[in-house]
Amino acid sequence: MTWESLAAAVTDRRSRLRGWGPGLGFVLLATALMVLIGGNADAGQAPQSVPTDSESAKVEALDRQFPGGDQAPLILVVTRTDGATLDRADIQAAVDASHRMRAVAHPGTDPPATPPMVSADGQAAIGVVPINADLSGLDLNDAVAALRSAATAGLPGGLEAHVTGGPAFGADIANAFTGANITLLAVTASVVALLLIATYRSPVLWLVPLLVIGFADRVASSVGTAVATLTGLSFDGSTAGITSVLVFGAGTNYALLLISRYRQELRRHRHHREALRRAVRMAGPTIVASNATVVLALLTLIFAATPSTRSLGALAACALVVAAASVLLVLPPLLAMCGRRLFWPFIPQPNDGADLDSGLWHGVAERVARRPALVAVVTIGLLAGLATGLLGTRIGLSQTEQFRVKADSVSGFDILAQHFPAGLASPTQVIAPTAQAPQVQRAITATPGVISAPPTGTSTTGLTKWSVVIDAAPSSDQAFNTVAALRKSTTMAAPEALVGGADAQALDVRDAAAHDRVVLIPAILAVILGVLYVLLRSALAPLILLATTILGALAALGLGGWASIHLFGFPALDNSTPLFAFLFLAALGVDYTIFLVTRAREETACDGARSTSAGMIRAVSATGGVITSAGVVLAAVFCVLGVLPLIVLTQLGIIVGLGILLDTFVVRTLVIPALFTLIGDRIWWPSEPKPVEGQQLTKGGSDE
Repeated sequence: MTWESLAAAVTDRRSRLRGWGPGLGFVLLATALMVLIGGNADAGQAPQSVPTDSESAKVEALDRQFPGGDQAPLILVVTRTDGATLDRADIQAAVDASHRMRAVAHPGTDPPATPPMVSADGQAAIGVVPINADLSGLDLNDAVAALRSAATAGLPGGLEAHVTGGPAFGADIANAFTGANITLLAVTASVVALLLIATYRSPVLWLVPLLVIGFADRVASSVGTAVATLTGLSFDGSTAGITSVLVFGAGTNYALLLISRYRQELRRHRHHREALRRAVRMAGPTIVASNATVVLALLTLIFAATPSTRSLGALAACALVVAAASVLLVLPPLLAMCGRRLFWPFIPQPNDGADLDSGLWHGVAERVARRPALVAVVTIGLLAGLATGLLGTRIGLSQTEQFRVKADSVSGFDILAQHFPAGLASPTQVIAPTAQAPQVQRAITATPGVISAPPTGTSTTGLTKWSVVIDAAPSSDQAFNTVAALRKSTTMAAPEALVGGADAQALDVRDAAAHDRVVLIPAILAVILGVLYVLLRSALAPLILLATTILGALAALGLGGWASIHLFGFPALDNSTPLFAFLFLAALGVDYTIFLVTRAREETACDGARSTSAGMIRAVSATGGVITSAGVVLAAVFCVLGVLPLIVLTQLGIIVGLGILLDTFVVRTLVIPALFTLIGDRIWWPSEPKPVEGQQLTKGGSDE
């Protein structure tokens, strides 16, 4: 189906019902999918960051072979609120709290009142309560919440109790996504609605794109759930939240582009269906090219080593296809049904302001064209200066640094670290063949940084497990060095030895994230370059546009990273933040590049005597408003991620939001027009822009 036939199908003037054919078919199919698939059951799950083929993942799987391997330890930490030494009554209260927790965790049993471990300074006591290791997501959150209530119930005055450990951290992360979909959807929809009202200044028009995009978001959630089920990917809370933001942000951009072109064509055509038909025909290829760029860039994430990154790539790509299909198939029939009156009170009329040689953005473009070299040097220098903010930026948040608000697991861990060896809360685990146990024991003990390493059990499959306490802060460079040294020394003693645990997992996550950045960022850039070559058929223009995209993304990362650490006080960027931020900045930023450059090509082609400089001025004049509106909407939508209490999502919102604004007001408005003006008509070589018919005002017909 050609764009001419598609535009005719969704705006058919001979029959109002015929124009609903493609859109109605899409809506019925999407509704059936939503009914059959239902909601996303994994939306409350924490992201899966540990690579499945890593040593730490293998240790976690082998741990089930040992006695108690189906249990995960929660740690109860009891201290006095005044920091004083615990007396005998306080220690007994800690025993009672641990007993109450065990009764809740294992109802129907009579757990022994095991004595707590008291710190050397006598100011803290801890107890270990095992729970079902298979619990995850909201089930884990509910179980840990019940245990925390049991610990604090009846606790004497002057004492405080915290519950920490691996399951407690998992529960607090899951709790961050409790109701997150509803909150995120409500805030995102409200932000988009307000910005659409401000853009269109119409009491009605904003409802149409918002309803279409809201429908697309719900369909995308069902499609993502189905894809996750079929492929084994995880549609966790983080993936669901980012996917929803992408659908609203990109979907609104597509709708803004189509409606903006429709409004321009209404000033050239007397019949609104003819105007809409041309708008779909002219904006459709640009929307598809923009969508294809983002979708293909997201699909490169399938090759990531990090499971949650793979899931985001596949599921978000599917969601954006749904968003583009909704805008191209469902939105045009709605616009055709409403006609010009949808724009009330500012209804565009034929010959009403169709001239692109005036206005704010025309004035900006003319000023850039008069001094392109100066504009290019200054703006490129500004972006390069902002990119230097990346220098010295720390990457990698520890387990205790994930939350923007204080979590009970973090409070308990911090208290534990003050009074006990740093590695006691989450000891490193070593598993090796029992036949080599003596050699492995000596290798572990001889490793610098190891405090204690008692064997904790043997399996029926001939394996021995050690619980290794190291003297290093969690997820610190010292901890990573100790884990790396353990892996080297134990492998020399027994080639089949494996090292896991929380610090080993953090090390594997860091290494996987570094691998993903090295492999995927070039792949993303290759995809973008390929799409630009196919779209523009030019030797030079894609390279220029790719270079500006890279520079804009690096500037946003530098500015956003500096702001995250120095203004918002975050300790570091999360391991996944640079890759995700670069992906969204590059892929979504190219949307605006495509909007602008395809219009510049069209304007250059419509008059044989028009130069590239003149075509670019008219393109900026025509698209400046829609690109600004789309950029502000997209930046605001990403900032909505800050409503969730996880630092990684807040950082992503800050960096991408700032980057989209830089892209909108600097790269697309100043840098690209200046460079195209400097290079001139050679920018299109070897192809030449070809005229597009239909620029004249149509004479026949009247509005329906």
